[in-house]
Amino acid sequence: MAERRFGGDPETRRRVLVDLRARRDKVLDLAQLAEGETLLDVGCGEGLIAFGALERGAGEVIFADISRDLLAVCQDAARELGVLDRCRFFEAPADDLRPIADSTVDVVTTRSVLIYVADKNAALTEFARVLRPGGRISLFEPINRFAARPGETWPLGYDLTPVADIAKKVRRVYDTIQPPQSDPMLDFDERDLIALAGQAGFFPITLLLEAEIRPADPRSWDSFLHTAPNPNVPTFAEAINQALTQTERERLTQQLRPLVEQGDGQWRMALAHLVAAKR
Repeated sequence: MAERRFGGDPETRRRVLVDLRARRDKVLDLAQLAEGETLLDVGCGEGLIAFGALERGAGEVIFADISRDLLAVCQDAARELGVLDRCRFFEAPADDLRPIADSTVDVVTTRSVLIYVADKNAALTEFARVLRPGGRISLFEPINRFAARPGETWPLGYDLTPVADIAKKVRRVYDTIQPPQSDPMLDFDERDLIALAGQAGFFPITLLLEAEIRPADPRSWDSFLHTAPNPNVPTFAEAINQALTQTERERLTQQLRPLVEQGDGQWRMALAHLVAAKR
């Protein structure tokens, strides 16, 4: 998993982990978590936010995830840290939190979770159900629509005009797996998040949007090839091997490799922090 996420590049891994810790801190800061409160971390993964909440004095933290293996990792870590008595663990998706009783939670958090949920309305409704009156959500979600770009500058804003016919074949691999108009990662933006929170009964609602357009970071070609844009799609190497002939791969490499290694592309990203209270 780490190989696919970071392309085997220690510097890329370091930068990502620094960013993840900053995101965790912002989610918890915006949640205004008070000592002794109960926090539900939906899609907890390896427990980045959940353990951060325990460090900040949460009375109880509920770890919820669809992965039994990740929940076991969190449970083992909680035992080693001596905080198991302040933790509960539930295997449950974001849009069906039935193991958790109504009005028993003070704060619900997510970090890049709704992008995997097809029925986001059901998820927000579930968040409202488990919260006590006055309870808060603090959600962090990337807005992947903002990063969308035409085929001639895909991926990451590299100029592929001289090999546009080849680039379209590679892009088709990704678009087949994640159709831009219907895939949960791509079918919403910040306005949709606000609307969904309102429909679920949250008020007041605050959304902070961070949008960034900048030069791409220089990367090693090998790292770029072996990185997957997200867990649901192949690495770039896997995609080009699937879509292209040997001659086409050589043409694409000749055009793209210098741009990747020099950072001659354009990075686009938008990130949304949504904070709201249950009426």
